[in-house]
Amino acid sequence: MIPTTDTTDKGLAIDARTLGNLKMSAKDNSQESIKAAAKQFEALFMNMMLKSMRQAGGQNGVFDNEQTRTFTSMLDQQLTQNMSNRGIGLADVLVKQLTNNAMTQALGNGDEVQSPAANLRGINAYRDNLKLESTSTSTSAAKSDATTSNHVREFQEKLGAHAEEASKVTGIPAKFMLGQAALETGWGKKQIKTVDGSESHNVFGVKANSSWKGKTVNAVTTEYVNGVAQRKVETFKAYDSYSDAFKDYANMLTKNPRYENVIANSKDAASFAYGMQKAGYATDPQYANKLSKIIKQNLSA
Repeated sequence: MIPTTDTTDKGLAIDARTLGNLKMSAKDNSQESIKAAAKQFEALFMNMMLKSMRQAGGQNGVFDNEQTRTFTSMLDQQLTQNMSNRGIGLADVLVKQLTNNAMTQALGNGDEVQSPAANLRGINAYRDNLKLESTSTSTSAAKSDATTSNHVREFQEKLGAHAEEASKVTGIPAKFMLGQAALETGWGKKQIKTVDGSESHNVFGVKANSSWKGKTVNAVTTEYVNGVAQRKVETFKAYDSYSDAFKDYANMLTKNPRYENVIANSKDAASFAYGMQKAGYATDPQYANKLSKIIKQNLSA
């Protein structure tokens, strides 16, 4: 059965059943089939434009995650279908070109006039190529999200228990401390190494002062002086385990007066991040923004 324009209007722009019906209708010489296919093409075209605009604008807000992006994509599909019902003129141009213009050109050249079915198969093929490209882009993005999620999950599994113990001592949520460890180490990829190449377990970038009696390690780090980045060699603490690192970090926050306000006012990721920067934990002027972003985007669940 050839789908009518009304039936197509009620389907999603990239609904598999609707597109399948349009493919079947390519076997018939129907002007209505060409109109339906052109309309679906227009909807898919608008859907791709909407996706591009969302990607350009970014989807890294406080409440954005894999689930919200999925529902946003579904909303975009239906939104573009509704928009295509009103039309932007593209479908009309396609219909005109694939029927009257194609026929006129064929007659002028003395060629065989293509049937509406042949034109419909052409537009279906073009539309399918767009759909495949769109699906490929979505799949790549999904794989990227999955890789990021796996990386975050592995980091949490490795240090989560230690963060929970430190949370009991400080009262600061474990995910805030995990976020800081992630920022300082690049999710564990840029940890400070000792001379023999072993781990220092210093995931918070804590420097060693004269009162520190434990092991130390020298490493090159970036410090900001009057807002200007400078590379320096500094002396950092070295621990025997991640557990020791989190215990020392918790002890520093609870015993050092400069972090009293951090302990008292860490109501959310932003207050914790800006509290740490205000207390002088780091010299990077963007430290609070970076830390808050990591926590909100990766550790908010």
